[in-house]
Amino acid sequence: MTPFVTLETVWLVIGFLGQGLFAMRFIYQWIYSERVGRSVIPIPFWYFSIGGGLILLAYAIHRADPVFITGQAFGVLIYGRNLHLIYRERREVAD
Repeated sequence: MTPFVTLETVWLVIGFLGQGLFAMRFIYQWIYSERVGRSVIPIPFWYFSIGGGLILLAYAIHRADPVFITGQAFGVLIYGRNLHLIYRERREVAD
């Protein structure tokens, strides 16, 4: 008899969780832009990107998919760099 929850099922849930978190960045950005009446990329967009990207990277590593791994790893670096630039600019403006 096979257990209902297998390791592969857990990884599928992790993959869907990452994809859902990654998709939330677009939903959040859309709602935020509608509220302010112009296209804006709010800071939580980048946090959703990093969170979803890291979870999807873990899933890609589990699946041993080099294309998926490369894409997610590169994306996470870009999202982090964007946050760094945003916070650096805010510090410069504050000074």
